[in-house]
Amino acid sequence: MPGTPGEREESLDVIQRELTAFARRARAAAARLHPELPLVSYTLLAHIDDQQGCRATDLAAHYMLDKSTVSRQIGALEKLGLVERHPDPGDHRIQVLRPTEAGTRALAATQASRRAAYQERLADWTEDDLAHFAAYLLRYNATGDAPQP
Repeated sequence: MPGTPGEREESLDVIQRELTAFARRARAAAARLHPELPLVSYTLLAHIDDQQGCRATDLAAHYMLDKSTVSRQIGALEKLGLVERHPDPGDHRIQVLRPTEAGTRALAATQASRRAAYQERLADWTEDDLAHFAAYLLRYNATGDAPQP
């Protein structure tokens, strides 16, 4: 890699600081868009919708969360009427989580607002800048999916 070890460390410090700032903005934006839905709950709901249903254990594994944390978040989503449980057609002992109609509407409204916010924030970026940024994010997140030694 080009650069000195000090430059690499400085870059890593900047990346860590900026990703932390990004996460804080994401939490704040989620709170504004759906005040009674914490970011973790919103993220789980979006994943359930994206997967067209999944088990709570799948959510825990995917997000590397404790099962009790997922259980509390799913309970909150159920109380809000955004998620419901259905028996798995292949094994009725397994419960599959699916968004309710209200959950799908909440996601659609939130996603439209989030997309508009990203479009505004990135309005002066070139197509090339956006493509590079998207590729870097995909690369960064794909690396996190690899098994840890």
